[in-house]
Amino acid sequence: MSPWTIYSDGSAVPNPGRMGLGAVLVAPDGTRHVLSMATDARGCNNEAEARALMAALRDAHARGATALLIYSDSSLLVAQLGAVDVPPVLRLAALYEEVSALLATFTHTSLHWIPRHRNGEADALARAALGLLPKRPVKSPKKRRR
Repeated sequence: MSPWTIYSDGSAVPNPGRMGLGAVLVAPDGTRHVLSMATDARGCNNEAEARALMAALRDAHARGATALLIYSDSSLLVAQLGAVDVPPVLRLAALYEEVSALLATFTHTSLHWIPRHRNGEADALARAALGLLPKRPVKSPKKRRR
């Protein structure tokens, strides 16, 4: 039972504002599936992150996935869904409960935080859903020679 891999990301423009959802799902055989969609609702970036993961989980379920390895650059999302001693964010508690219920429909799930620069494709898909270009990579300043 090899897991599917999910990279998910959400964007809100402005924040709060329109929400774009993006995800990359990779099947155990390497087949890739992408999600890029805008929502009709308005919300903050944290809500967009949760909704992006929910969309990815629904898609993975529809494709027959039973085990998932999930990556997100949202430290709040990962903490709220995986940490034991983290106080809930009351405004988002119902949304995180909905995500948790979806996670429980799979045999095995593993959720991990990754740095934003390692989640670029999912971020680009979330931004594209809102008609925005991908973010430019952050360049480190060059040292000046004297």
